[in-house]
Parts: sequence; C-alpha cells; structure tokens
Amino acid sequence: MPRHDRNARTGAGRTGFYEDITNEIIAELEAGRVPWVQPWGTAAAKASLAMPQNASTSRRYSGINVLILWGAVIERGFSGQSWLTFRQALSLGGHVRKGERGTTVVYADRFVPDGEKRRAIDAGEEVHAIPFLKRFTVFNTDQCDDLPTQIATAAPPPGVVEPQVEALIKATGIDFRIGGNRAFYLPSEDYVQVPPPAAYFEPINWHRTALHELGHASGHRSRLNRDLSGSFGSKKYALEELIAELCAAFSCASLGIVPTVRHADYIGSWLEVLREDNRAIVRAASAASKAADFILGFRPDTDEATAGSEGDGGREAA
Repeated sequence: MPRHDRNARTGAGRTGFYEDITNEIIAELEAGRVPWVQPWGTAAAKASLAMPQNASTSRRYSGINVLILWGAVIERGFSGQSWLTFRQALSLGGHVRKGERGTTVVYADRFVPDGEKRRAIDAGEEVHAIPFLKRFTVFNTDQCDDLPTQIATAAPPPGVVEPQVEALIKATGIDFRIGGNRAFYLPSEDYVQVPPPAAYFEPINWHRTALHELGHASGHRSRLNRDLSGSFGSKKYALEELIAELCAAFSCASLGIVPTVRHADYIGSWLEVLREDNRAIVRAASAASKAADFILGFRPDTDEATAGSEGDGGREAA
C-alpha cells in the first residue's frame, strides 16, 4: 500500500475512534448520566468496584480505556474488572465462549519508518515519528471458561478507606489545609483547601472532594506541569475540571471508594468542550490517569510490579 494511502487510512481510523467515544459520552451526559460514575450506581455493580486490569499481565488499563471498560461492565452486567485478549485466554488454558462479543479498546503510540530514518540521516534532520492508533478486542473473564482459579476479579485493596486517604494526603507533601466553606486548589500559592469533614452530609464525600482537589494540585508546574491558567467559565477551566473529576473517579476506584460526581453543574461546560473537540475526552482521560498514578504513587503499599498502565498510553498493548 502506498505510504500516503496508509497514513490517510490511519488518520481516518483515529478520527473515527475519537468521534465514536466522544459521541457515546455526549449521549450519556445529555441523558443526565455521568459515565465515570454510572458503573457504581447499583448494589450489584458496587461489588465489582475496581480499576480494570489485564488478568494475564496484571497491568491496569489507563486513560480512555478505563471509561470504555467501566461502561462495558455496567452495560453488560459483568461481575468484575478483569480482561483478556482471545489469545491470552487460550494461553492460560481457557477460552472465550462461543458467541461472546468483545469490547474494543485502544493503544496509541508512535513509530519511525525505516525510510524516514534513512531520509533524516541523509538530510541531517530530526527524525519524524508517525502517530498510530491500534484497536484491539478484550473479553471480560466472565465471558471465558476453563480459566485457572487464580485468575479472579480485580478487587479493591482491603482495609478501611478513610485512613488510607488521610495517609495519602500527608504522603504527597502537598500543602493541604482544612477550613472555610468551599473546596479549591490555588495554583499561584500551590495549596489545597477543603472544608472540615463535619461540613459534609456523608464523611466519605470529604475524601472524594479531597482527591478531586489533589487532582488539580498534581498539575502544578513542579509536578505534572499541566496548563492551569484557565479562568472560571473558560474551556480550559472546564477541561481541567473534567481531568480532576476523572482523576478523583480513578483514585476512588483504586482505593475502594464508590465514586460520585462532585460537580454535576459542570456537565453543561463539559458538553460544550466535547462537542467542539472530539479528542478532548481522550486527552482528559489520559491526563487524569497520569494524575491519579502520581497521587496513588505515594501510597506506602504501592506495588511497583503492577504500577504500569495498559492501553491508550502504555507501551504494552495487552
């Protein structure tokens, strides 16, 4: 296939993916449902609260793939968050049941064609990498038979949640203040402020709020260096709120907290951003994964062996 045709087809594939996932999320928001909260809205779904992971490699999925797989769990009633490719199921001695429909996730990366390497060397110029987006299909372990008994649902860590969050806040070293009547992060002075737990109807909401504001703080120039310059009401501001909201959802799932939407009043501004830019949700989910990984990396019990993320931002597809 000529190079320009291949690139055009790759571009079309990327555009189609962005449009598909953006349209799905817009439809959910327009219906008054928040996709990163909906999976935990029923008693049955709460039993499977966790971040999705590959059952063979134990690597967690990241970014937009988290939202895709969470959506599949609630839509199709799966009992857990463990996933396998067709070949991985076979390699473990099991198999995907006949007639089962898989879930499409995505892997993004860049590559440099041999011809481009030679051209750059001959011309003394920098090598230009070409982005590519690869879709692949995974199956929930509920859709498989004859898997080893140790291949089980990814479960949240044991223990009481609140002390975990309090310890995590201290471990980050971020200036975290309790007081006042509103929660916020002030980038210019780099501190978080959250009202006291007694101000919340349910104490667990205080921890969700704290994780949201820590998500904002992760973007400080001394940490992940995100653009935090958006003023209230701007598209930049709405995008950063979306990143912090997803970061809180991802962090909650990792810690075993049932996430809820903290700022339902932002749905209108999120819709505006998503309708204008069909790549915004993919970028926001990727940034949120990095923010959650940064925050959760301060847990004293973090397992470095499984700290890598799999999917749209990982180096390993499955």
